[in-house]
Amino acid sequence: MSDLKIIAVDDSPTMRRIIINTLKRAGYENVIEATDGKDALAKMKVEHVSFVITDWNMPEMDGLAFVTQIRATDEFKNLPVLMVTTRSVKEDIVEAMKAGVNNYIVKPFTPETLKAKIDQILAG
Repeated sequence: MSDLKIIAVDDSPTMRRIIINTLKRAGYENVIEATDGKDALAKMKVEHVSFVITDWNMPEMDGLAFVTQIRATDEFKNLPVLMVTTRSVKEDIVEAMKAGVNNYIVKPFTPETLKAKIDQILAG
């Protein structure tokens, strides 16, 4: 089991459930969830999150704006961020990386891919 506290940010309750269940099967038991970037930032101010998994396409504050906010905030700027999204064109991936995501997964994904990307980010 990992001490990592992960926040899963996605406007789809079904996708949040899939991500959380996948994380728990991989040994990551300490997971909280948020419906968009704005909700996530509010929760991150009271929770001590150590890893962020976020969608791109969300209402209120999308994933790209959320990542930009994370990188601009001293408290969160060094948090590892994995983007999980349906956006798969090369230009989108480049834009996400420029915004500051550490890695990127295109939906749908396998549990093995999610675990491998998290491990890759944590390994530095």
